[in-house]
Amino acid sequence: MLVDSHCHLDFPDFAEELDAVVDRARQAGIGRMVTICTYFSRFDRILAVAERYDDILCTVGVHPHQAAEEFAVTTVDTLVELSRHPKVIGLGETGLDYFYDKSPRDQQQECFRRHIRASLETGLPLIIHTRDADDDTMRIVKEEAAGQPVKGLLHCFSSGRALAEEAVEYGFTLSLSGIVTFKKSDELRAIVKDVPLDRILVETDAPYLAPIPFRGKRNEPAYVAHTAACVAEVKGVSAEELARVTTDNFFRLFAKAAV
Repeated sequence: MLVDSHCHLDFPDFAEELDAVVDRARQAGIGRMVTICTYFSRFDRILAVAERYDDILCTVGVHPHQAAEEFAVTTVDTLVELSRHPKVIGLGETGLDYFYDKSPRDQQQECFRRHIRASLETGLPLIIHTRDADDDTMRIVKEEAAGQPVKGLLHCFSSGRALAEEAVEYGFTLSLSGIVTFKKSDELRAIVKDVPLDRILVETDAPYLAPIPFRGKRNEPAYVAHTAACVAEVKGVSAEELARVTTDNFFRLFAKAAV
């Protein structure tokens, strides 16, 4: 089976046909889906989606775009408390976005640090969003971890080789989205070719970033199979082997999902 390690099934894009979307994913061999939290204020409905389906899990966290809006309520204690639910397997998505700068950078950074502290306390992995913030992302992780082991992944990885190498050396996993299938993504595919297979996950980021041949359309978990096929070709392995390895990688990183 495959795992869609990052999607947003609580979004309005899926409201009218969520059952059909989930069924199509199952038919495509997607054995698990993780619906990702971006707002505390939406956590209840994210959790409701996860509780509705046996094969859907979720996370809790605040996206860097919302860091300013939810800064006061983004506390380590709140993250830890909400993460106790059996369906919550990770913290995020959190991180830094200096491309859009929708929240002040100091608030993004402090919000990110709180997620890292919660990860250290709970042992749950971080789901990290980073855009135009490569240096600060790993610097902050290392400062907060202070030598302690912290688990995590760089979601929808599309940054440069330096960040890929630093993240992998640190112990993080890279999660690949439909971007890897795009014609202009030669540099990304070259990076992926060199990333150890045991440090790769696949995702959709649905409803965004639909892979070829669906680019420009609404993305959905079933389409992760197309991303996986592209990654398998880049890595020189069969689709079956890529599915097996990335699924093993998922359950190793998200140990709570295997319970």
